[in-house]
Amino acid sequence: MTIARVQCFTFSGIEAVPVEVQVQISRGLPAFLVVGLADKAVAEARERVRAALSAMGLSLPPKRVLINLAPADLLKEGSHFDLPIALAVLAAMEVLPREEVGEYAALGELSLDGSLNPVAGVLPAAIGASALGLGLVCPAAQGGEAAWAGDIRVLAAPDLLGIVNHFKGLQVLSPPELAGRAPASAAPDLAEVRGLETARRALEIAAAGAHNLLFVGPPGSGKSMLAARLPGLLPDLSPLEALEVSMIHSVAGILDGGRLVMRPPFRDPHHSASQAALTGGGHRARPGEISLAHRGVLFLDELPEFPRATLEALRQPMETGRTTVSRASAHVTYPARFQLIAAMNPCRCGYLGNAARECGRAPRCGEEYRMRISGPLLDRIDLVVEVEAASPAALSRAPPGEASGPVATRVAAARERQRVRAGTAGPVTNAEADATQFALVPEARTLAEQAAERLGLSNRGFIRTLRVARSIADLAGAEAIRRTDIAEALAYRPRISERRG
Repeated sequence: MTIARVQCFTFSGIEAVPVEVQVQISRGLPAFLVVGLADKAVAEARERVRAALSAMGLSLPPKRVLINLAPADLLKEGSHFDLPIALAVLAAMEVLPREEVGEYAALGELSLDGSLNPVAGVLPAAIGASALGLGLVCPAAQGGEAAWAGDIRVLAAPDLLGIVNHFKGLQVLSPPELAGRAPASAAPDLAEVRGLETARRALEIAAAGAHNLLFVGPPGSGKSMLAARLPGLLPDLSPLEALEVSMIHSVAGILDGGRLVMRPPFRDPHHSASQAALTGGGHRARPGEISLAHRGVLFLDELPEFPRATLEALRQPMETGRTTVSRASAHVTYPARFQLIAAMNPCRCGYLGNAARECGRAPRCGEEYRMRISGPLLDRIDLVVEVEAASPAALSRAPPGEASGPVATRVAAARERQRVRAGTAGPVTNAEADATQFALVPEARTLAEQAAERLGLSNRGFIRTLRVARSIADLAGAEAIRRTDIAEALAYRPRISERRG
């Protein structure tokens, strides 16, 4: 009596945790047992495996078939265990050579006819298999995704029979080609935004340093229009960032065709989204919107309409760049280094300050509406801009604004200055940098310190002001932060004390 072994993986965040599928066929009453803390999807694999073998003209022996998923105290979730269980069973039945099968990890979902369906997590699984010195067996549709792991043997088959024939030497599965890069979605051009020069300037500064930005203005003033044009100003992701973002999308099952994500993601959840949907969680602790926006933009329109607890859950990830989903059985951590862009009306009716249209509860309605955004959350927002609605006459006569191309060029140059200044091991953007290391001219330092004292800025607010000033200086090509850079950064700083008073 021997044991056949095939390597597989379960996932903790974007980390692929090795799981060994062990199969023992022994004498006893016919049974097909799965042990090792498997969830319902894994337990159901026995029926899919039985049907897939039957489609190939094989049947399980009338013996006791025991499948153990080791380590036994680690929760196993998902249908991707179907393929390694089937391969281990075939190896235990001596249909496949055990030594050759043991040189590969596997994941994939079986259909009843033996075909292989795509599953989530192929990219991190391929990277994990490569680290173990193993190849990877996966569905044909995801061979290109697995190939991004680098120097790894990938067997991408359309069905279980193709894998059996490959190991038996009856056919050869060719190595898959790289899936390529995901095409960049066409971002609307900034030239379509007429007027709103202050808001356009703030958007450029936010793009240059990956700073958090809040637009406040009446309905139809252009807040969402400006936010939608931010992705067109951002540079491509670096190879390391692209791999990290693609791994998150792979685990979430949204990596389109296995193609690498090269553009910063843009996520805009509705304000009815739950806390688990935004920060991660659910039955299988899936990544939330803040992780899917990693190294990209999270746009929250109608910010005060989000549940208070949901917004407060953003505070820690905005500081640390990661989020941890805690469960009784496990703690799962996902990267969440996102840039928050938010928009809100000045009050519930939206027309506070417009005597002809505001409601009868003004200005108290505006105070109550803004109080939905807590001080600690507002303190984490670097730039706040009041967006005034232009009159129809002014809008129709205004010339087209500067196009996205020249602005994106300036942003890319500013990002390159940050990269050179920080070095290869330093922070990617000014939003993550250590502001105490910034060079300031004496007049700028004096103004920053005096303003922080007079405006009652928190230590966080002071540091974030310096970071914004550094981005302004980078856009101008200045080596040190100047007094004018500090003054402009302070003009965008949210005034928590005024908000409360």
